[in-house]
Amino acid sequence: MNILILGGGGREHSLAWAVMQNPRCDRLIVAPGNAGIAAVTECASLNTEDGGAVAEFAVSNSVDFVIVGPEAPLAAGVADRLRDAGLLCLGPSRKAARLEVSKRFTKEICDACGAPTAAWAHFSDAESARDHVAATDTPVVVKADGLAGGKGVIVAEDRETALAAVDGMFGGALGTAGTEVVIEDFMAGEEASLFVLCDGTTALPIGTAQDHKRAHEGDSGPNTGGMGAYSPAPVLNPKVERRAMDEIVRPCLAELARRGTPYQGVLYAGLMISEGMARLVEFNVRFGDPECQVLMARLGGQALDLMYACAAGELDLARVNWAKDHALTVVMAAKGYPGEYMTGSRIRGLEKFHGDSNHIMFHAGTALRDSGTVAAGGRVLNATARGDTLAEAAERAYALADGIDWPEGYYRRDIGWRSLGG
Repeated sequence: MNILILGGGGREHSLAWAVMQNPRCDRLIVAPGNAGIAAVTECASLNTEDGGAVAEFAVSNSVDFVIVGPEAPLAAGVADRLRDAGLLCLGPSRKAARLEVSKRFTKEICDACGAPTAAWAHFSDAESARDHVAATDTPVVVKADGLAGGKGVIVAEDRETALAAVDGMFGGALGTAGTEVVIEDFMAGEEASLFVLCDGTTALPIGTAQDHKRAHEGDSGPNTGGMGAYSPAPVLNPKVERRAMDEIVRPCLAELARRGTPYQGVLYAGLMISEGMARLVEFNVRFGDPECQVLMARLGGQALDLMYACAAGELDLARVNWAKDHALTVVMAAKGYPGEYMTGSRIRGLEKFHGDSNHIMFHAGTALRDSGTVAAGGRVLNATARGDTLAEAAERAYALADGIDWPEGYYRRDIGWRSLGG
């Protein structure tokens, strides 16, 4: 089978790693890829948000299956164009991708089917939003309605912070993503992520994970795209997962189908869990990053079979075979991230690294230069490991991170602290 993966971050490197473990993979192309991906498979220069160009490339390269990594191509309708060209594709249609593209849309879906989530209000002008903040108890959560690259959510502990968030979003700080805003009640509890494959009819849970959004130890500092993750998430135990599937995931999928937009692809349910009950924080329409890294480390080659069954509408025949293991990933980021940071710094030590299924260095934002591998983004490497226990996985992941010589980078030292008792 010839396979094309769209994307060039740590998520896509982990997808490529898992796909290559499966003997059904004859040829793998990743577009655009990164330095780590290029070391193990083909990379291609391709505008991944141009559905016509992607379809043409896939057909000309005899691609049998396309896996869409990031949300932007899905929002642009790339999955629609691929299916129109007769290609199997993992990823929802443009209309179904509105679950991530629009916070308002997701809230409306939840209200229509009774899925538990925070109370909310939608605003298209700053004055109305400011009036709402003035009349509402804090903390509140201010969300840009559109895609903001992980920067569109502000948890405001006080009115001043909430008002500043409103003014910033309507003032253009997030571009068009902030032209509409959703303000919702703060939900207390512990956040975790549930990942589900959906083929339009069947919904199959394929794993849980817990992310660390804050930049610094103790969950302090600014929000980021994610500084580390581990799987499974103990707070999302089987009982909580079943309730979340029955009360949130399946009702929302049924409502989408009722509206004529059946969902096909990966559904990421961000959940707030308190006293054994989950409420929806958000939906994403693709694998999370860095959650995908720990899921792929645990799933291995079977991930391809599961994703292919999803694209082919055969999930009713699929089963997930879990080992009793744990995985943890540590994100190594450029100093200054998520604010201003430098690119181009040399990363040393990678040439000594020889990975196995328990020790994997996924590249997130790297490039090849004459000097060697250099940083080409904010989040740069994902030191990932598996173990029989979470403590063992953490020890192995940090040994990988500590072996990299990169003075211009930093990483949190407490990934997994909630479950490790740190």
